[in-house]
Amino acid sequence: MQPTEVSEKKRFNPLAALGPGLITGAADDDPSGIATYSQAGAQFGFQMLWTVVLTYPLMAMFQLICAEIARVSGRGLARNMASSFPQPLVAGIVLLLLFANILNIAADLAAMGEVSALAIGIKSHGYTIGFAAVSLLLQVLVPYHRYVGMLKWATLVLFAYVGVVLIVHVPWGLALKATVWPQLSINAASATMVVAVFGTTISPYLFFWQASQEIEEIGKEHKRSLKRNAADAPNEMRRLRFDTWGGMGFSNLISFFIILSTAVTLHASGQTINSAADAANALRPIAGDFAFALFAIGIIGTGMLAVPVLAGSAAYALSEAMGWRAGLELAPRQARNFYAVIILAILAGVGLDFSTINPVTALFWSAVVNGVVAVPVMVVIMLLANRRSVMGKYTLGRWHGRLGWAATAVMAAASVTMLVLL
Repeated sequence: MQPTEVSEKKRFNPLAALGPGLITGAADDDPSGIATYSQAGAQFGFQMLWTVVLTYPLMAMFQLICAEIARVSGRGLARNMASSFPQPLVAGIVLLLLFANILNIAADLAAMGEVSALAIGIKSHGYTIGFAAVSLLLQVLVPYHRYVGMLKWATLVLFAYVGVVLIVHVPWGLALKATVWPQLSINAASATMVVAVFGTTISPYLFFWQASQEIEEIGKEHKRSLKRNAADAPNEMRRLRFDTWGGMGFSNLISFFIILSTAVTLHASGQTINSAADAANALRPIAGDFAFALFAIGIIGTGMLAVPVLAGSAAYALSEAMGWRAGLELAPRQARNFYAVIILAILAGVGLDFSTINPVTALFWSAVVNGVVAVPVMVVIMLLANRRSVMGKYTLGRWHGRLGWAATAVMAAASVTMLVLL
């Protein structure tokens, strides 16, 4: 038995292990997130860098718990919720997730359109429609085993924000000192920004997406759930840990660079911003056209990565709760309701961009809804992860449980603070 385990460990391939966790982490740095991190850097300079360090272990552990629930049970989060909790509770969670995701889609598409207009010099809703159409066609026409490879390559666009830092002067001593020992005044503005960073980093749609992608991976590799095939558990749990901690580490590293780059440019020059497009445009006179181009490419690239994740997570959640067939590997005729949700979610997002609703307002309210929805969702997920009917012998260990409940407590505190400050 021991030699077998050793040989299996030797065959562990880190690059092959990266998948749902990497894509989920990269999708967290969507245009809405970029806007939040840019505002944090522009308004508070280095004093908000600590937030991405604090959220990393909490975010990574909670995403890992979601992935483990799916891999062990062989079912997505919503399907497990539907079989374990009252239907009205599950329906309420799924409907709130849909609402928040549609607002997020609208805000992301608007940011992509604004940046394109800045780069080309011609204002048009056609950019927004074009990005929505491309994203929709890729999800509907490309099978999961090919589409997931495209999403993996799309994560490389996030290195644009590393590039911005490389071409501007950074006082690294001051930045690192502020990261571990911030001198932040506690007031309504700083508290709201902390809540915004937490809310955009730990979001419910990421929980559902990563869990659903684990189900897709089971189908793609023709595997069985770990409850039914315990022999795969050591390797699979190792893969989940590497993928999730690596993916969330990548996500938070990029978030760190976004705050850092806007702190040394926009904050230093006294500029404030209201959106991701504002941040890209403001960089041009300070750091040059190349910095603007890198920032703009990052916004468009991350939007193309995040919109399908937002629409897909909503479709998975509703389909699982309703008992519909779901999966990007399935053809549209095999999962009509699943693809109908994806199409309607993206069309609703486009529709909001043609309404009188300000994209920044949509961004703010999506953060509010995400913050509020996150708390009951996280409580339910923690209860699921401790149920033997769901997890068998793989219920949460001590540190899994402590960090998972700590993440839930942080988001609860953030939600209460947000509601008090509204």
